[in-house]
Amino acid sequence: MNYEPVIGLEVHVQLKTESKLFCGCSTKYGAGPNSQVCPVCLGMPGVLPVLNRRAVEYAVMMGLATGSRINHESVFARKNYFYPDLPKGYQISQYEEPLVEDGHMDIEVDAATKRIGITRIHMEEDAGKLNHGATAEEAGSSFVDLNRTCVPLIEIVSEPDIRTPDEASAYLKAIHDIVVYLGISDGNMDEGSFRCDANVSVRPVGQEEFGTRTEMKNINSFKFVKDAISYEIDRQIEAIEDGEKIVQETRLWDSQRGVTVSMRSKEEAHDYRYFPEPDLMPLVVTEEMISDLKDSLPELPAAKKVRFIEEYNLPPYDAGVLTSERPLADYYEETVKLAGDAKVASNWIMGELLRLLNEENRSIEDCPVGPEALTELIGMIKKGAISNKVGKDVFEEMYKSKKSAEAVVKEKGLTQISDTGELSGAIDKVLSANPDEVERFRGGETKLMGFFVGQTMKATRGQGNPGLINKLLKEKLGG
Repeated sequence: MNYEPVIGLEVHVQLKTESKLFCGCSTKYGAGPNSQVCPVCLGMPGVLPVLNRRAVEYAVMMGLATGSRINHESVFARKNYFYPDLPKGYQISQYEEPLVEDGHMDIEVDAATKRIGITRIHMEEDAGKLNHGATAEEAGSSFVDLNRTCVPLIEIVSEPDIRTPDEASAYLKAIHDIVVYLGISDGNMDEGSFRCDANVSVRPVGQEEFGTRTEMKNINSFKFVKDAISYEIDRQIEAIEDGEKIVQETRLWDSQRGVTVSMRSKEEAHDYRYFPEPDLMPLVVTEEMISDLKDSLPELPAAKKVRFIEEYNLPPYDAGVLTSERPLADYYEETVKLAGDAKVASNWIMGELLRLLNEENRSIEDCPVGPEALTELIGMIKKGAISNKVGKDVFEEMYKSKKSAEAVVKEKGLTQISDTGELSGAIDKVLSANPDEVERFRGGETKLMGFFVGQTMKATRGQGNPGLINKLLKEKLGG
């Protein structure tokens, strides 16, 4: 029997505000344990929450960016459950009346576009963090760090429209690109700023009724999301084929073993007993506020990609890479503006620049070679001062030393040789050293021209002018 997976994702995004959702404590990552807390986020008796306006604006921006409906009035609710890192014994969230509903995200998989529905985007506060003992002395102990408590989150809940692990990964990346483009989150998955829960079920192809789903919690990598969903689909199909019944449960992804592991049964989960938060008035968002935020939205990744294809005549793949991050797109456009050649700029950025950044796991914002410096190098190659091959070596040295292209070329004596006499002498030596190849070339093996060019470039340490070398070789070899 053939089975069809049904997948829905719940994406948790930490908002990049200076202070927490209901108090003035800092949201800065990496501070000492329990150093960024106050009576409000610790849930002390008698304290009252005060809503962070900037967090509301960020949530509305995400709603606008996904074509969603912004509800003019929404309500915060208490989600009641016990966990050691939840000091109040409840989480302030939204339930029946969220801020944002009925949106969508268009994704591209295998050159085909698919629309994934977004059920809702609601606001909530984050919980704290449990740090399990890392040393022998601490083994068996867990330590509670409440710095993350009350940090503002939005939860983006998709419709069960996703059918493959590749679609899930593409959807997650699209959400990630937008929140980073908007500047509402740093999207750092290693630090927990961007996390995902995946709901997975399978059903026989053609069946309308959904199968029993399992939920995988807090997956923090695009690869892990894809791998976890793939494993869970296979696990469920195998269990059904063996006559087992799929149990609704929460599972964890064990990336070391490449398997999902049962965490708790949904039947045993506590009733959250949602009720309206009595200490917060209904949230009212005016049409004026929505209009102002809509006007402030930047050009989003999908629109920017289309523009790059049309305006700069780039292949879709190049445009996709260059618009994957807003700072990278800005770097590219500044280089094009200065250098005047869209495809050459694309080749250098996608080739040498991204290769070196990836090797050191650095961001484009931390790149030691700016658009002006790269433009200088491109200009030297265009003028014939250095060859393209030498230019790659120059760029690497620029990246390491932060020196200009001109300074590197001067220090290392890499100026391109365009002197006819000097190149002619080098070619004569190459031809004298390879008489058999010369005879074969003159006998009709014209593909040996590449061999002679390569040998001459080697003799000139890569500094010979390739065009002039080709011209002189043709003359000496008889056409």
